[in-house]
Amino acid sequence: MDELELLKKDWQKNDGRYPKLSYDEIYRMILKRSSSIVKWIFIISLLEFIFWTVISFFLKDNEGMKRFQELDTDMVMIPLAVIGYGILAYFFYLFFRNYKRISATDSAKVLMENILKTRKTVKQYVAFNLIYLVVSVIVVLCVEFKMDQQLISQVNEAATNGEAFKFYATFILIVAGMLILIIGVLLLFYWLIYGILLKRLNKNYKELKRLEA
Repeated sequence: MDELELLKKDWQKNDGRYPKLSYDEIYRMILKRSSSIVKWIFIISLLEFIFWTVISFFLKDNEGMKRFQELDTDMVMIPLAVIGYGILAYFFYLFFRNYKRISATDSAKVLMENILKTRKTVKQYVAFNLIYLVVSVIVVLCVEFKMDQQLISQVNEAATNGEAFKFYATFILIVAGMLILIIGVLLLFYWLIYGILLKRLNKNYKELKRLEA
């Protein structure tokens, strides 16, 4: 049980042993707790970005990545990367703005509105990451099927042997399986980290509604 819950129980007691908390005191506690949660959402999103950037840096030495980089893909991959980084930067800005707004809120109604906005932003951020992952994989596969001579040779060989359907079906199943696994891991991560934070934020929202009732 957190500090606010303990104080609320004390506030409701009538035995006179504890000083009663005012509306403003409880509101300030909820505000402080909400501000801290949103700050951590902002920090974790930045740490997540740094983590994936470091991972991609180390994967550059991978044989598959080296072969892909040898293809003339700048006209496709650079715009995709710019769009991805641009949208991520916008989400970081929204998280920081939500934190600043909640920290400076002086009204329970406005605080509830900002909590709802923050929850919506986090859900959009998670959705964007998953959609961008799927789109990136599709783009990379399209580029490889069009420009990777090794893969093109395999496709031609399968077509010559009358096994084109089997080749594509196997390829798609493998890629889809890997995508489902990665998305599952990411969803678990988002549920454990952002889900817990959003649950606490939602609890604050309900406390504010009861406070305003």
